[in-house]
Amino acid sequence: MSLPPEPRANPALYGHDHTAGALRESALSGRMHHGWMFTGPQGVGKATLAWRYARWMLAGMPPGLPAGEAPLFVPPADPLFARVAAGAHADLRSLSPNTGEKGKKVIIRVEEVRELTRFLAMTPAEGGWRVVVVEEMEAMNEQAQNALLKTLEEPPPRAVLVLTASAPDRLLPTIRSRIRRLDLFPLQAGAMDTVLARWLPDMSGDDRAALAGLAAGSPGRALSLVEGEGLAMAREVEGFLARLPRPDARELHALADRLTSRRDGGAFNTFFALLRDTIAGALRRAARGEEMAPWLAGRGLAEWAGLWDMLGRLADETDALNLDRRQAVLTGLSRLSV
Repeated sequence: MSLPPEPRANPALYGHDHTAGALRESALSGRMHHGWMFTGPQGVGKATLAWRYARWMLAGMPPGLPAGEAPLFVPPADPLFARVAAGAHADLRSLSPNTGEKGKKVIIRVEEVRELTRFLAMTPAEGGWRVVVVEEMEAMNEQAQNALLKTLEEPPPRAVLVLTASAPDRLLPTIRSRIRRLDLFPLQAGAMDTVLARWLPDMSGDDRAALAGLAAGSPGRALSLVEGEGLAMAREVEGFLARLPRPDARELHALADRLTSRRDGGAFNTFFALLRDTIAGALRRAARGEEMAPWLAGRGLAEWAGLWDMLGRLADETDALNLDRRQAVLTGLSRLSV
């Protein structure tokens, strides 16, 4: 597997040329907004686009575009590219959620936001723009959002904020009303195939296609699935659901052993995520009147929705509180049995 670079050092952009082009045209027109928020599913490329835009702004908004490159291109050989990747540009600041301690909520603190507002109020050190990149904006609590709101209400000159959010509805309405939102959608099949062929050159075409289907157009999710044995876990989910409503107890214990054989919890987390995705997809299809999955029979859709929620809480609590993963598997899957 060929791991992609971190978003701040990633020169490639896949599937979002139109959005990048809209940002470019807005800036070159002289009517650039002071605050942008990129929204979309986890792993779809929001942070990659945010850093690409930041680089391009700090490079002086070069108007040229080499053939075959997506808009907002800055060559990786440009010294500015390396400075941005290293966090060494005087007119750039970034903010992302802290890693947090086990069981503690991951947040962006108000003190960090206040430091950004002080930075934005300063004159650009290199004579161009000051740029702030905030990843996972929804990790800000209300106090931190209110601190940022003051800057959005009275934006300083030659400063731009570039924000990303997977759950923009968690933000204050006053925040959402003062920034320009651009939605990034899941990648189409062709773009996903290009990305996965580059990242996973040794994987067969059939497996890459299956992985793309599981990832639902999100390159970042595809990578996470590979790291968490996604294809194998998808087969485990399919096999478990096929044995409902009364799976054999010995099979459940054997499955729990397989899911918890890795100390890092990768297989456990991937299995629960894929199981919930499968249940959610089946519920949506059933609600639309499409053919119902056989394993849905015997329970009402509302009850299945409650089980979907239970599985999510169980996985989160097991991870946050360092609970026994094997017992969590047995508890969760037994609840799905009749």
